[in-house]
Amino acid sequence: MKIWWALNIVWLFIFAAGAIFIGVRTVDFAGVVQTPELKMVAFIILGIVFLFVVLFQLILLIFIHFARKGSTNTLTKRLS
Repeated sequence: MKIWWALNIVWLFIFAAGAIFIGVRTVDFAGVVQTPELKMVAFIILGIVFLFVVLFQLILLIFIHFARKGSTNTLTKRLS
């Protein structure tokens, strides 16, 4: 479970760095000047990716929770 939390913190730093990068840059890699509208589109795309990662992490958390719960139930049944 500690690895799961550590990975979530890493994801948070990655998205924070991406948001700061988008907010600070004046020209993208193609040489296009970043207007507020283009920055907003980039933030929306980053938000959509963030939602996919959050949904994946929540599904993973549910599987981890039920796997741990199921393994303790089978262990207690074997001991009884």
